[in-house]
Amino acid sequence: MSGQTGQQVFGLPRLAGRLTAELILRSPQEMNAIKEYQIDLRGNKISAIENLGATQNQFDCIDLSDNEVVKLEGFPHLPRVRTLLLNNNRIARIAEDLQGIPNVETLVLTGNRLSNLADLDNLSTLRKLMRLSLLDNVVTKKENYRLYVIHRLPNLKLLDFSKVKQKEREAARLKFGELVAAPVAIEGKKAPAKTFEPGVLPVVQAEPKPVEVKKATGAPSAGPTPEQLTAIKAAIANATTLEEVARLEKALKSGHVAADILGNDTEEMEEG
Repeated sequence: MSGQTGQQVFGLPRLAGRLTAELILRSPQEMNAIKEYQIDLRGNKISAIENLGATQNQFDCIDLSDNEVVKLEGFPHLPRVRTLLLNNNRIARIAEDLQGIPNVETLVLTGNRLSNLADLDNLSTLRKLMRLSLLDNVVTKKENYRLYVIHRLPNLKLLDFSKVKQKEREAARLKFGELVAAPVAIEGKKAPAKTFEPGVLPVVQAEPKPVEVKKATGAPSAGPTPEQLTAIKAAIANATTLEEVARLEKALKSGHVAADILGNDTEEMEEG
């Protein structure tokens, strides 16, 4: 046993740079300062987020700081997670789909490699995000950075440890317009997300105008005269078959009176 290096626990080898189930099992777990149950995965040279299903959704906070993660992705369904700490990594991209962590309220990305405003668009899938830090990322030097982030994340309350003010929200609205809600998926299919591009004006489709239906030209249709109505009613009274009654009632309702009806009943009225 003297040759054991401590690189093997539970019979499973430790893989350098990999976030394995074995690493998750042996990592420190504790209650942090804000009473969140936390797993500490700091400083393991992790390059990709994976295998977090091994946490069995037991943690409020996952600390992946001081690693080598290059993309924010790879989250299974972890609805309990409220806080993600990823400062001092190499994150330059953010996945389009972060639905595995729908309840994240705090995200720390300090000291990463996000460089363009458009790189932040996918954070808008975190609908409950209220606290975000992007300090020491190149993107923070971009013009209108703060207003753009506030525009993309309407529920944000704290950005880079500075409170989001109402006047900033109004300025963001004036600068970038109202944020269009994501389209609702139909029949289980995901609708394409609408992405705002800085400097590009959104195309607004005009609402279709109601089509005016014109009535056919020609002489206006006139209803039956009082004499014709009397003739139809008399014909109904004298009808001998159901078919004849139905035909006469249809003529009475439509106002189109057949000549044979008027002829017969007019003669009867004159003889009377």
